[in-house]
Amino acid sequence: MARDGYAPIPSNTPTTRALVLHPGRSPGYSYSYGPQGLKGILANRYTASCAILASIGGVAFGYDQGVIANVLVMPTFQKQFPLNPIWVGIMTAVLELGALFGALAAGVIADRTSRTRAMMFSSMIFSLGSAFQCAASSTSFLILGRAIGGFGVGALSMLSPLYISELAPPELRGSLVALEQFAIVLGVVLGFWIGFLTRAVPSSLSWRIPLALQLVPGLVLGLGSGILPQSPRLLVLRGRIDEARAVLHRIRGTGTQRGDDDESVELLENLIELELMEMRIGTTLAARQEALDVSSAEAIHGPMPATQKGGSWGAWAALLGPKYRDRTLIGVAVMFFQQWSGINAFLYYGPSLLREIGLGGQGAINQISRSIAGLEPEVGIDTPTLVVAGGIGIVQFLAVLPVILGLDHWGRKPLLRGGALVMGMAHLLIALLVHEFEGQWGLYPSTAWIAVLAVYVFTAAYGVSFGPIGWVLPSEVLPSSVRSRGVALATASNWLNNFLIGLVTPAMMAISPAGTFGVFSVACFGAYLWVTNAVPETANVSLEEIDALFASAAAHEEGSLRAQIEGELGLPDLIARLTNHAD
Repeated sequence: MARDGYAPIPSNTPTTRALVLHPGRSPGYSYSYGPQGLKGILANRYTASCAILASIGGVAFGYDQGVIANVLVMPTFQKQFPLNPIWVGIMTAVLELGALFGALAAGVIADRTSRTRAMMFSSMIFSLGSAFQCAASSTSFLILGRAIGGFGVGALSMLSPLYISELAPPELRGSLVALEQFAIVLGVVLGFWIGFLTRAVPSSLSWRIPLALQLVPGLVLGLGSGILPQSPRLLVLRGRIDEARAVLHRIRGTGTQRGDDDESVELLENLIELELMEMRIGTTLAARQEALDVSSAEAIHGPMPATQKGGSWGAWAALLGPKYRDRTLIGVAVMFFQQWSGINAFLYYGPSLLREIGLGGQGAINQISRSIAGLEPEVGIDTPTLVVAGGIGIVQFLAVLPVILGLDHWGRKPLLRGGALVMGMAHLLIALLVHEFEGQWGLYPSTAWIAVLAVYVFTAAYGVSFGPIGWVLPSEVLPSSVRSRGVALATASNWLNNFLIGLVTPAMMAISPAGTFGVFSVACFGAYLWVTNAVPETANVSLEEIDALFASAAAHEEGSLRAQIEGELGLPDLIARLTNHAD
């Protein structure tokens, strides 16, 4: 057993289509439909295509973050909206506040309608907010558009990883859910550089064009959601077993089945039945456990009102109950540390932050760069600063690529721990340099570039750790019965802390730039300790078998009930059939 009772993932997890038995541990087997990484993605082209389409919600999320950094410093924007620092913070942060409510609402909408319909609705809301922003003629109109768009993008940021996690096979779940972070970073890069290219347009089009382009991902996802398959796990939760089986055949059989012999096709059929049975076991277990909990409560307190027996409020309450509390906190905490790592402070206020470490205004680097270009010194945020700030997004974009291919092979925990350490050390170095050389950067330009290098190292570490894995963990640690609410709560944590970062970063930088980086450094080292002591390894385990990783008292109590349900539904017979097939 691993630290705190968490069971580690065995090294002999299958890497091709197979079932592997693991005597003496729970669950007693693991399975995969094919290889991990790029080979697995190519072999599951249909599922990967669905994941890519669903992740466009991340492009909308990231684009807004990237574009606002340039829009806020455009002369034409500042002329039409003369905002003081407080209003700048509000305009930046109001989207996050709207997104918080959007994420929570999506947790309910996704269960009451479907994952795909919820994505379609949220895309339309985001597009409406984008239209308000690009057509804004007053500050209030602009802020209203950001609030509406925030609601939509918050819902999408919850729905995309939830849907992808429920669609992906075990061996590709990490890679495909990590597409959400890839899409976010792609959006950041596109938003920043589109704003960079349009900033010289001598009219309001300089900022209206980049804001209007937010409509593109919203409309694409809104229309594309109509062709996506339903989540098989949601179908099982609603008792639509045959439809769930048909979806599984559609998303598991494409690509890998072409050219297979009869024996391999039979194995595929059996693995699909195994995955479907796991879903049925998990759903049945949750329903019976809920009935037992209600009966126990009524025996003590008397009959309960119908509104307290399960339903929407029951799912929310279950997240904080003894059975799921630890898992809920993992989702909430990973999003907390994701934001307080300081990444969005760089994205929102990248040019301003880099100016604080010596790359803006009339500093030596700016003077040299502009003199080489034959230009006069420029007041405010200059081109070199904006270029360096834009490089933050490019570095993160490049860092996420190998994670998409290797996350299920490397595991979640090692990347989180290593990333937290590197991020903490990078922030600490920046804090020390700012403390020592603040106000003297013109005399020490090489030191300023060392600080920039530290920013890039931090960004790369974030891109391989808390960036993508922050979206993976919340979507896989909870069972189907409460997963949508759990992902919604974790995503709300992301947006709440995102909101706080956007609100307090300008004030923190005004008080103490060095202290600001020091705060982020402490948060990163705290994240390392938390991952080491509280986070299990979830790679290569089916969503329904995640329960076994949390060896809590509640999990032990329901073990006999699970075994009873497994026997009723025929899991031992199916495992025996698969084992005999392998022999």
